[in-house]
Amino acid sequence: MIRFKPLFIFLFLFLFLACTASKNQFSKKDVQRSQKLVGLNFDKKHIDTLYPYLQRNKKGFDSLRKYTLDINTVPAVRFDPLPMNFVPKSQSGFPEWEIPTDVDLPKNKADLAFYSIPQLASLIKNKKISALELTQFFISRLKKYNDILQCTITVTEEMALEQAKLMDAELATGKYRGILHGMPYGVKDLMAVEGYKTTWGAEPYRDQQIDMTATVVQKLQEAGGILVAKLVSGSLARGDVWFNGKTKNPWDTEQGASGSSAGSGSATAAGLVPFALGTETLGSITSPSSRNGITGLRPTYGRVSRHGVMSLSWSMDKVGPMARSAEDCAIVYSVISGKDSLDAMTTDYPDGFEPDRDYKTLKVAYLKKDIEKDSSLGKANLEKALQTFKEIGVELNEVALPKDVPYSSFDIILRAEAGAFFDDLVRSKEVDKMVEQDQRSRANSLRQARFIPAVEYLQANRQRQVLIEKIHAIMKDYDVLISPSFGNRQLIITNLTGHPAIAIPTGLDKEKHPTSLTLVGNLYDEASILLLAKAFQDHTAFDEMHPDGYTD
Repeated sequence: MIRFKPLFIFLFLFLFLACTASKNQFSKKDVQRSQKLVGLNFDKKHIDTLYPYLQRNKKGFDSLRKYTLDINTVPAVRFDPLPMNFVPKSQSGFPEWEIPTDVDLPKNKADLAFYSIPQLASLIKNKKISALELTQFFISRLKKYNDILQCTITVTEEMALEQAKLMDAELATGKYRGILHGMPYGVKDLMAVEGYKTTWGAEPYRDQQIDMTATVVQKLQEAGGILVAKLVSGSLARGDVWFNGKTKNPWDTEQGASGSSAGSGSATAAGLVPFALGTETLGSITSPSSRNGITGLRPTYGRVSRHGVMSLSWSMDKVGPMARSAEDCAIVYSVISGKDSLDAMTTDYPDGFEPDRDYKTLKVAYLKKDIEKDSSLGKANLEKALQTFKEIGVELNEVALPKDVPYSSFDIILRAEAGAFFDDLVRSKEVDKMVEQDQRSRANSLRQARFIPAVEYLQANRQRQVLIEKIHAIMKDYDVLISPSFGNRQLIITNLTGHPAIAIPTGLDKEKHPTSLTLVGNLYDEASILLLAKAFQDHTAFDEMHPDGYTD
């Protein structure tokens, strides 16, 4: 039997505790070296002076981390996108949506997959198809094509069939909830639905179940909508890769669907749902809408509740519809928008849409130089679209985006806020389980967020306020701004300033991939961009395009 002397045991414990403590401590040399990360160069006497303060800070950080936070808890500092002295436009409210009476079932039932919301509503209201039949039709399509597109995480079949039967029973008694009565739809799997998993598309959360239902889902259900699927979000709202694969573009399954509302874009384009909800922080409605050839509306910041929706950036996240057309987007938007007592960032500014308003009364600007510099395959279609606007009577006025702005610094706003929301994920090292771990991955972005100084985050937000004023100086004279969807600064600018935007298809490029343009509106004026988008789509057929191979 081996015996240890008391002195040896004492020395062993001392060294063990010293090593353990050293892992959680830092030296003055550590402080001196770390200055390089943020471009500082304090001399030794100043480091000697601030060192005890940093030690107290560290104790404060450790104490703070002992208190857990609910996922719906937002920072006390709230973002307000309003420029100085800004007054939102008056709005007329939403119309009573017109439902056509002359719609019949197609000879090939699969063609139902690409009917518009009003067309499907006509079939349901006039009892040419039941809500249950339509729901079963789309659930069947989701199951049939998911192995190809990898766009669906959960089919909410049990709940959907129950809701469909209820909608049919109500209609039989003469109760009609409106144009979405009996209408199937999908949502990006960042949105909580009680009784179902909410995975956020990420391996660490693949079994997560949140015991609440997002406000936007509740609103759609109350309007008669039938949730049939929780669709893929790229991992923690990045890209089109999720824990079970990569969501595909139905126009070209060798290509990803883009993201992060990848499933919403792919499923809507392939006719697996009539419409879906997506979210955008820095392009996640615009990009998959463009890639998959559908129409995507990103509302003004604060127009639509995010309660029950994963946060990536509290000051930049928006929820919006992705559908076949601007009219379909307007219909869905009219249901999900509005003040929500559970989301302090939502607003009650006037809202609405006038589909019969003369679009020629709109004041329209376009980014001429950005369009001329566009080197993408979609440039030719963009130039043709401009010509179409002119031919239908829209006067175009040239403007340019501001240049003297520190654009490269603004990414830290998103990354710092995401780092805060996912702090536990990073500190627990559960982030290591995410599928993508390369330099551009969400996992890497969350790790490096810990090295963003609070001072720089606030300075970036001060520059953001300057940007808000500069964009307002441009937009105040116009109702709509026409921009390339990609390749310029428009996307980052308008996501930072909170302006609404809608991406609409403009055809196919020479490789047979969809192309698009983006219409940007003034804050709280979705009506103008919806009106111009509808006018364009009334005079073209690009919104009626759909990929081959999905009407078998």
